[in-house]
Amino acid sequence: MKNIRVGEKTGFFLRNMGNGILWLLILIAAFIFIRRNVDVSFMAWLEPFFQNTPLILSIYALSEFFFGIIPPELFMIWALRTGNFIDYSLYILIFATISYLAGFAGYLFGAYLQTTLYFRYVRKRFLGKYHSLLQKFGVFLILVAALTPLPFSAISMLVGSLHYPMRRYLLWALSRFLRFIVYAIIIWEVGLFK
Repeated sequence: MKNIRVGEKTGFFLRNMGNGILWLLILIAAFIFIRRNVDVSFMAWLEPFFQNTPLILSIYALSEFFFGIIPPELFMIWALRTGNFIDYSLYILIFATISYLAGFAGYLFGAYLQTTLYFRYVRKRFLGKYHSLLQKFGVFLILVAALTPLPFSAISMLVGSLHYPMRRYLLWALSRFLRFIVYAIIIWEVGLFK
């Protein structure tokens, strides 16, 4: 790993955090616009799907395990349907825990299967740019991936493949909960506006 300055790390973190905030603002603006201006009654046929909580949680878990295909913020918006802050908070805790565990599963996958042909294919095909970022920024990348839109489970997989100490990984990865708390509060507050 190259020796890089603190300013370079801070700039990298702030760029990715800015991307995350920009995405959140776009999503919130779209949510508000749709709620105020679009008659969504034509989507009533989707209501049984939206009420199927085990299915929604399964889709979310698969998405998180496969590098966050669907942004977690969409599931946070889905959780607004409860209309109750306690229930909403419980869903956020479930989402954050699933995301944390998906990252840990990625870490274990990288740690124990890094010599397999499948892992080498995944690393070459999907993780190349993140591998170079990991070489440049080291384990600081765990924190950035936990707090920003970088694919958390993919970064975790790469960190595991380098045999980074598991306890330290799990400790750094706890910052994932902070992202969910902050985003969830913002989405809840926006959800209160009619």
